[in-house]
Amino acid sequence: MAKTTSTESDSRHSWSFAPRFKRNGFGWRSDLPIQRIKEALAEIKQEAKLDEVLAAEGALLLLGKLSPALMNVDSYSGALGSWVNRAIETLVPVIATAQVTPAVRKKWMQKLWKALDEDEMPYLELLGDYWGELCAGPELATQWADELLPTLQSVWSATAPGHGYFKGSSACLSAMLAAGRYDELLAMIATEPHPWWHTRRWGVKALLAQGKRAEALRYAQEKTGLNDPTWQIAEVCESILLGSGLADEAYRRFAIVANQNTTHLATFRAICKKYPHRAAEDVLRDLVGNTPGSEGKWFAAAKDAGLYQVAIDLIQRSPADPRTLTRAAKDFCLSQNDFATGCALAALHWIAQGHGYKVTAWEVQEAFDALIAATRASGGDVQQAKTRVQSLITGSPAQKFMQTALQRLLSN
Repeated sequence: MAKTTSTESDSRHSWSFAPRFKRNGFGWRSDLPIQRIKEALAEIKQEAKLDEVLAAEGALLLLGKLSPALMNVDSYSGALGSWVNRAIETLVPVIATAQVTPAVRKKWMQKLWKALDEDEMPYLELLGDYWGELCAGPELATQWADELLPTLQSVWSATAPGHGYFKGSSACLSAMLAAGRYDELLAMIATEPHPWWHTRRWGVKALLAQGKRAEALRYAQEKTGLNDPTWQIAEVCESILLGSGLADEAYRRFAIVANQNTTHLATFRAICKKYPHRAAEDVLRDLVGNTPGSEGKWFAAAKDAGLYQVAIDLIQRSPADPRTLTRAAKDFCLSQNDFATGCALAALHWIAQGHGYKVTAWEVQEAFDALIAATRASGGDVQQAKTRVQSLITGSPAQKFMQTALQRLLSN
């Protein structure tokens, strides 16, 4: 059980991470600061098992040091920003759930505001989204809403020149939500000069907090702009319908857009996990139909679901990575002979058609060897397989390259 207290922990505690986050303490490379963030999070999480208040103070210390320390780091790739966001998401519950007196909590929030207000890059922008949660109660949330609201009203006022930017926008809206000021929050959002999803999502949260699911669904889909994140809106709408027990409607209207992931396989798995009552083949068919001309990109998803014939059909309709196909042919050589044969042939076909990034002669030979192995495993005719390969090479864009790579193997 983690120790709790109503007063501040010993401020003399020596955090190992603290001296590593000096102002402008890192060069332009992002690998070292990312490693230091990982180490700091591990240290704070370990301390949280023993003393949750001390861990919260460590979280406050780290958040206060992050932005000044990272000023010189090249964050163009986005990796550093992602890790800072991950740090915020990890540290917020550590701070929010620590049992302290209202006076201590108020002091903590002032420290967090100082870090957010002085964040120049900005790295800590996400922190505002959790302001209401960090207040840990409606009383302090109300105080922060009252403090931030006049500035936000001024910024959004039609008479304010330029409609300036306010770092506390999300913090204010989050505090209003946590304070239960739902109607006031909705009215405030309606005054924003240029409504966009980043603001309107708080209106959706306010309606959901009142149990108004249908209104929240309509609200989420109103006034969507060209630059609004379509997938985020779809994700919220899908969640509302799923929470209302309307899984079929959620799938039909939002599943594909809401669950876009880094790979086609990850997208397929995400939808299957969220809609277990749907047959995997039906999900795959819908995904394939939504991306005409890219059927081969769903090969890994079909293979993952054990839909081997479907997978072969897909790679016959459009290209897939030849290396992926060769690997599949080798992996399934003994367990799924026909599938392995189809994969190897497709790998050779798409290489011959010029697909695949910087394919080497060795990789061509590897695909050919996989074909011969699968043919022998199934008791097929090896010479007939060679003839088939020769046929698909002849007249292809990469004929000369393929012929040179396979000359010895085809003649044996």
